[in-house]
This record gives sequence, C-alpha cells and structure tokens, in this order.
Amino acid sequence: MIANLLLPLILFCATAPNVRTLEFVHTHTSETVAVAYAVDDALDPDEITRLNRFLRDHRNGEVIAIDPKLFDLLWTIHERAGVDGPFHLISGYRSPQTNEMLRSQGRQVAKNSMHVKGQAIDIRLPGVPTATLRKIATELKVGGVGYYPNSDFLHVDTGRVRYW
Repeated sequence: MIANLLLPLILFCATAPNVRTLEFVHTHTSETVAVAYAVDDALDPDEITRLNRFLRDHRNGEVIAIDPKLFDLLWTIHERAGVDGPFHLISGYRSPQTNEMLRSQGRQVAKNSMHVKGQAIDIRLPGVPTATLRKIATELKVGGVGYYPNSDFLHVDTGRVRYW
C-alpha cells in the first residue's frame, strides 16, 4: 500500500527538471534580479540576457556576455551554502575603462582582470560568513577564488584554478 503511494512521488522526482536559479541584490544600484537561467542542460536565452544586463558595468552601462560557467559556479556555491536569499553583487563586468580607473585609484584591481572578460564576480551571501564561501569555492576547484576578509567579499572566476 505505501509503495503504491510513494511510486508517483518517486517517478516525479526521477523526472523533475533541474531548474537552476540565481538571485542578486546590487550593492551599488540597489537593483534586484531573480532568474531561472537554465533547465537541465538548456540555458534560457532571455534569462541569460537579463543576467548579462544586471551584471553590466554599473558605472557606464556597458553590457557584455557573461561566461555561463560563472552562473553555474554561483548556483553550486549557493546550493552548498544551504541558505535562502540573494547574493549581494559587489562587482560583475567591468569595462576596460572602469578597470583602469579603479587601478589608477590604487584599488586592488588586476591589470588583466577576469571582470573585463565577463568571467568574474565579487559577491557576499548574507547569512554565510565569507570565509565559509571561500571554503566552498576552493573545494569546487573551479577557477580563481580571491578572499577579501577586510572588505567582506569573495571573488570567483572561471579562469584557471588559483587562490589568493
């Protein structure tokens, strides 16, 4: 009897689509976004466009295509962190002009930053210590992980594996 009741649930779970979602609050503009950017292996082009626009260079409005692997990396980090709620976006895409302006101000900005290539993001996740996010990200061994405890954010990118 119980097996008959559980069978539909088991079948549903076995065939339910894997929907990947991301939510952000932009710390500079106060904008928010929540997207279901992929179902199983298929990216939703409209939702990817929304993410690209949200992760634009907020200083000059320039938008480029963000590496979709970055979205999956963030989704995995969020899932492993085990909390609800949006990421706080510190920095997404940075145009070459913005990157150079920040460097000239003495900020810790790489000359060949992955942000300029649309392959990096700086984030916080409220309710999760940044050191915990760093641990999660380094265990994944995907791209670069930069830990900035004094500024309370984590940099992740889809470049080669490295840590700082």
